[in-house]
Amino acid sequence: MISERRRIWGWMFFDWAQQPYFTLGLTFVFGPYFAAVASGHFMQGGMAPDLADARAQSLWTLGQTVTGLVIAVTAPFIGAWADASGRKIPWIAAFGAIYILAAWSMWFLLPDGTGLYLVLVLFSVGFFAAEGGINVSNAILPSLGDERTVGRISGSGAAFGYWGGVVALALMLLLLAENSAGVTLLGQAPAFGLDPALREGTRAVGPFTAIWCAVFMIPFFLWVREPAARADVPPTIGRVVHELWATIASLRQRRSLGAFLVSSMLYRDALNGIYAIGGVYAALVLGWSIIQIGIFGIVGAITAAVVTWIGGLHDAKFGPKPVIVASVWALIVVSAVVVGMSRDQIFGLPLAEGSVIPDLVFYLCGAAIGGAGGSVYAASRTMMIRHADPARPAEAFGLFALTGKATAFLAPALVTLATAATGSVRLGVAPVIVLFLLGLLLLRFVDRDGERPA
Repeated sequence: MISERRRIWGWMFFDWAQQPYFTLGLTFVFGPYFAAVASGHFMQGGMAPDLADARAQSLWTLGQTVTGLVIAVTAPFIGAWADASGRKIPWIAAFGAIYILAAWSMWFLLPDGTGLYLVLVLFSVGFFAAEGGINVSNAILPSLGDERTVGRISGSGAAFGYWGGVVALALMLLLLAENSAGVTLLGQAPAFGLDPALREGTRAVGPFTAIWCAVFMIPFFLWVREPAARADVPPTIGRVVHELWATIASLRQRRSLGAFLVSSMLYRDALNGIYAIGGVYAALVLGWSIIQIGIFGIVGAITAAVVTWIGGLHDAKFGPKPVIVASVWALIVVSAVVVGMSRDQIFGLPLAEGSVIPDLVFYLCGAAIGGAGGSVYAASRTMMIRHADPARPAEAFGLFALTGKATAFLAPALVTLATAATGSVRLGVAPVIVLFLLGLLLLRFVDRDGERPA
C-alpha cells in the first residue's frame, strides 16, 4: 500500500523529470545554441548580421507557434478521453516515450547548420509531448489534497521541478557545455571526450535531457496510482466529443471560469513567449556565451524554486488569485526593462563601452522572471482546480491547455512580426507587455474562490 505522502512525492517527481526540456532545451542551452547556429547559417547565405539574428529568432518562435496550435487542437480531446477511460498514466507514459526520443535529437544539430530544420521539427514534437504530459499530470493534482492543501502541493511540486532544472543546468555547465574557448565552467574540456570544436558538449544537452527524464520518471510510475479503468463505460469518440462539447457550451453561463480561461490564455502566452526568447535575447542582444546564459538560468531557476514555494504557501493561505495578480505585475515590469535595454543604453541613457550594467540588470530580470513565472504557473493550476468538475479533471485541464495554447501562436507571432518590422530583437519583445496587461484586466472578473459547475 503506497502512502499518500509517497504518492505526492511521486507526482512531484514528474515536474523534476520534465523540467530540463524547458530549462535546458527551450531557454538556456539549446535555444541559444540554435539561434547562434541559425544566425551563422543565414549570414553564410549572404544575410546582414542584424537581419540574420532577427531571422534566427523568427524561425525559433515559428516552431513554438506551430507546436502551440497543435497542442491547442488536441489537448481538450486527450483530456476528455483520459477522463472517460479513467486512466491517465498510460497517456503520460506515451508522452514520456516521445519526449525522450525527441530530446535526444538535439544532438544532431551541427555547428555548420546541418540538421537545422529537421531538428527544429523534432524539438517541437518533443515540446508537444512535454506539454501533453504536463496537462494529464495536472489532472492528477486534485486527488492529492483538498482545497486547503492543494495550493501548497501545487507550489511545492513546481518548486521541486525548478530545483531539478537547477541541478540539471549546473551539471550541464560544469561538465558538458563549452564556451568559445572550448572549456566548461570548470575550465576543462567537455566530459567523456566530447569534441568542443564540434560543440559536442553543448549538443549533449539532447542525450542528457533524455536520460534525465527516463531515470527520474521511475518514482512517478512506482508511486502514483489511480483507480482502475471503468470497464463498464468504455470511451468512444462520439461520447468523448459529446461530453467535451457540453463542457465548452457551459462556459456561456460560467462568467468566472470564462474570464479566467481567457485571462490565463493571455498571460501564460506572454510568459511562454518570454521563456522561448530569453536565452535568444541574451545571445543576440547582449552577446552572452552559452555558459553565461546557463549561469543566468541557474539564477532564475533558484529564484523560481524559492519564490514558487513561497507562492504556494501564500496560495494556501490567501488563495491563488492574489498570487497570480502580483506575479503578472512583476512580469510586466521585467518585460518593460528588457525592451528598454541594450548593450549600450538603458531607457535611452547611454552607457560606457563595455559596461556590465546590462548584464547585472538582465540577471535581476532573470531572477524576477523565474520567481514570478513559477508562482503564476503553480497558482494558475490551483485556480483551475477551483473551477473544475471533480469528476472530470483531465478534461478541465485539457480546456486549460486549449486556452493556454489556442493563442500560443500569438506571442511568438507578434514577436516575430515586431522583430521583422523593427529589425530589432529587443523591440520585438514589446508585444508581450500588451498581452500581460490584457490578462491582468480580465482577472478582475474572476471569482477568487472559483466557480464549480452547476
